Amino acid sequence: MRILIVEDEEKIGLALKRGLEGEGFEADLATTGEDGFFLASSQVFDLVILDLMLPGRSGLEILKAMRAQGQATPVLILSARDGVEHRVQGLDLGADDYLVKPFAFEELLARLRALVRRARTPDLLRLVVADLDLDRVTRRVTRAGAPVDLTTREYELLEYLMLHQGRAISREMLALNVWREGQRATPLDNVIDVHIARLRKKIDVDGRPKLIHTLRGVGFMLRVASADEHGRDG
Repeated sequence: MRILIVEDEEKIGLALKRGLEGEGFEADLATTGEDGFFLASSQVFDLVILDLMLPGRSGLEILKAMRAQGQATPVLILSARDGVEHRVQGLDLGADDYLVKPFAFEELLARLRALVRRARTPDLLRLVVADLDLDRVTRRVTRAGAPVDLTTREYELLEYLMLHQGRAISREMLALNVWREGQRATPLDNVIDVHIARLRKKIDVDGRPKLIHTLRGVGFMLRVASADEHGRDG
């Protein structure tokens, strides 16, 4: 499970990162609001731990933007502000829990586990777009009820596209989140295009509405094609 920590107090952030990694989580740390917003918008996390008072962009601004983008990722707010009005504001903007500093790490872990249990609903474990169905538990994919045989990489690529259905996905985002090659000197554009082409042949079969669309100069998007797009590469 991958967790994003957005905390400008480096000592607290590093302690959280080490503690979570010691519990078996994968943890990324951002120490500014801008870095936190960039990571939350461009990468996939299972949960976000978000401080409110951040340089560059506040935690509430990040939370509001995440929810405006349609992200349902559970968010636990950390704050030194313990007033009722501050908790209400954070929860009203879409936070899932609110923990006041200072806090015990054991309580943080308990709250994270509760959020994870709450998030593991059938809606998150099964992704559906039109007649395309992806089961994240069994990793089984079907289109109109017919099984689709995918390689591991093709499955991961499709899962990422379905998690972000209706959103433009750049090749850089795919390189970072699917191939985990964010620091690679040579772009993976050709490799990604080949995998997209192979995936499209398996998913967008004859007679079915096209779901995987190329956005010229931008990247790709998974969505249901309109009637006038049917039969074309959108």
